[in-house]
Amino acid sequence: MFSSLLLADFRYVWLSNLSASFAMQMEMVARGWLIYDMTRSPLALTWVMLSTMLPSVLFSLVGGVIADRMGKKRIIITAQILSTAAMFVLATFVYQGHVTFWHFIWFGLFNGTVMSLSMPARSSIIPDIVGRRYVVNAMALQSSTFNLARILGPTLAGALIAAFAAGDTTSATGVGIVYYVIGGLFTTSVIATSMMRYRRNPARQRGTGILTDVGDGFRYMKRERIVMGLLIMGIGPMTFGFSSQMLLPAFNADAIGGGPQDLGLILTAMGVGALTGSLTLARLGDISRKGRVVFAAAYLWAVSLAAFALSTTTFWAMFLGLFTGLFGSIMGSLNMSIVQLAIRADLRGRVMSINMMTFALTPLGVIPISAVAEFVGIQTGILISAAMLALTTALLGRAYPELQQIDKGHGPAMLRRTRRKRGDDGDPE
Repeated sequence: MFSSLLLADFRYVWLSNLSASFAMQMEMVARGWLIYDMTRSPLALTWVMLSTMLPSVLFSLVGGVIADRMGKKRIIITAQILSTAAMFVLATFVYQGHVTFWHFIWFGLFNGTVMSLSMPARSSIIPDIVGRRYVVNAMALQSSTFNLARILGPTLAGALIAAFAAGDTTSATGVGIVYYVIGGLFTTSVIATSMMRYRRNPARQRGTGILTDVGDGFRYMKRERIVMGLLIMGIGPMTFGFSSQMLLPAFNADAIGGGPQDLGLILTAMGVGALTGSLTLARLGDISRKGRVVFAAAYLWAVSLAAFALSTTTFWAMFLGLFTGLFGSIMGSLNMSIVQLAIRADLRGRVMSINMMTFALTPLGVIPISAVAEFVGIQTGILISAAMLALTTALLGRAYPELQQIDKGHGPAMLRRTRRKRGDDGDPE
């Protein structure tokens, strides 16, 4: 289950991501409380969320070019230092009682830009560190850090606010201390990354313009049907699969009549399911018939989501929510692992940046589901999400039948074997 952690560099990356994931989850809680206390506006929360997502649409492609041209370790450390410094500055504004709503917008735009420029390097460095043999295990363990932070991070943030501010979100001093703790976690992330011995030169050397390099990434995806299909698989079905989490507060209030404690229990159950899925995949490692497993997990996710939509008590919502987290985690982690295995090394950063850019737009797909939930009913909205998850998976299976034929293996060799199965001898190189 933890074989990738035997590699020293991956241990440092894993620790760095664990610290950063806890920091981000805790900051979401502290930020939400502060913003709502200042504005009493749910829309204000949405604007701050969008301020961190918008840069991904604008700058991810540039980040992909940078990841393929420069040393990935240097890119990651530089971004982490900038984000850490920004967090300490924001913590000081909060601690001194000078923070305003617009501070969160500006800091959101800054951190979102830094993240969009560095995430392609962070996501594409894993195969370089662990080698193709351990990619599935490593990606699953990476996913587990996020899922663990999703379970424990909000609880830790709430406990710290209770300790330092006696639960009073208007206490600038108490909440400011929590922000300094978050800054400390980001600092730990920087230190862990700097301890890596990774020194690999860029797979792609300079020589062409940025637009040419970006165009190469799009042309590669257009030419490689398997890569294109995998990226669509990670965007289309997952948009509908994760819509239930965005609508969970409304489901908790309207469908089961639950309060804040019930909402926390359901979120925890989903997080436990997702963590279990990540660790299960890490234990299985480089499994055979990867393509069929991805599709099976997607269909099981749709079934469990439909059952979740029909639950009327907290117990059943927790029980079924655990399975939605389990199957969603298996599908997402394995799909991304196959993408990492399939992409050419010199194009990995650019392809991952395209994936980031399109993924940042997925919340737009939830708007119609939200409209159904508001005007027809929350349970109907989530049922439609489950149906769309199954439908988009089935359509992708018909449009890209080669995806289900992906077996055990690595990289271009895996693509060639899959192509031969469908009678196409083209060379992915």
